[in-house]
Amino acid sequence: MTLRRVNVVILVLLSIAFLIIVHRNLLSLSDFLRQDGSDAAPGMILPFETGFFSDRKLRTGEEIPVVITAAEERLGAAVAAMNSVNRNSRANVVFNIVTLNESVEHLRTWLSKTDIKHKIITFEPKILEGKISEDPQKADLVKPLTFARFYMPMFLPDAEKAIYLDDDVIVQGDIQELFDTSLKAGHAAAFSDDCDSASSKGIVRGAGNQNNYIGFLDFKKEGIKKLGIRANTCSFNPGVIVANLTEWKHQNITRQLEQWMERNVKEDLYSKALADSFTTPPLLIVFYKHHSNIDPMWHVRHLGATGAGSRYSPQFVKAAKLLHWNGHYKPWGRTSSFSDVWDKWYIPDPTGKFHPIRRHSGDK
Repeated sequence: MTLRRVNVVILVLLSIAFLIIVHRNLLSLSDFLRQDGSDAAPGMILPFETGFFSDRKLRTGEEIPVVITAAEERLGAAVAAMNSVNRNSRANVVFNIVTLNESVEHLRTWLSKTDIKHKIITFEPKILEGKISEDPQKADLVKPLTFARFYMPMFLPDAEKAIYLDDDVIVQGDIQELFDTSLKAGHAAAFSDDCDSASSKGIVRGAGNQNNYIGFLDFKKEGIKKLGIRANTCSFNPGVIVANLTEWKHQNITRQLEQWMERNVKEDLYSKALADSFTTPPLLIVFYKHHSNIDPMWHVRHLGATGAGSRYSPQFVKAAKLLHWNGHYKPWGRTSSFSDVWDKWYIPDPTGKFHPIRRHSGDK
């Protein structure tokens, strides 16, 4: 009888211990879900469309994650950029498209007419509160999606390496070659330096020659002086990034970028000559002399600047692996240079909302 009671007591204690463990695990899961859906989360990854790939030939091999943003007024740009990547490579490319809630259905409809393998990620602008200026005069220049590149590891939690592309690019080479860019030990990203590139003589309209750090940072401010950065250091353009996401997370790059954004709101650290690249200054600070280089032909830029048509020959443009229309004039607009190159990759909008603007023969 005594032995039976002992067994019962042991069984009860084991049951209680099991229930405590289950309870704690449920609490941990609840906390995780609350964090995942909190205002601090940069966005939400939507699932693949049901049956999206059922009637399409899947590419195999190592997956190449490419992050690109898709603003409603520029969806055609993102689709053209992705199509150019897709058609010029046999690699297993998966596009991680960061957009706002308002554009999800439009984007889904458009991509349903293509064989572009993709995931859609909705970006939460609230994560930028306190990190960007609320000056109404700058509201049109500070677009939330331009900061999405700062949060790549959160969008791709399982990826070790990824590529980021601006939407105003066309890729003419095999993206596998760019993905295979070697990064030095301890480097979280590779960029194309402005001074060493084929685009080194590019002029950014309204901002002068922005090939050096002085074009982006206010060296009269104490916060910049203390960094010990040389003002004539060659800058880089973050419209194309090859990122080592493992190193990015290890160095907590995202938080470093956020801290400089917050400091700029308080101390106004960016150059007054800055045109519209509000994402570049914090990247220049965080990656100062601590980034690897991309082959210059994989980021030929300033095609959207004044005089691009006379700066580059058609032969050079054809040979470039990646073309970037950074600057005021975009290839879906009326006055852009080399818009015929962009037109080759454009897929018409099935909803009819997006239309490239083209000069007609009767225009003067």
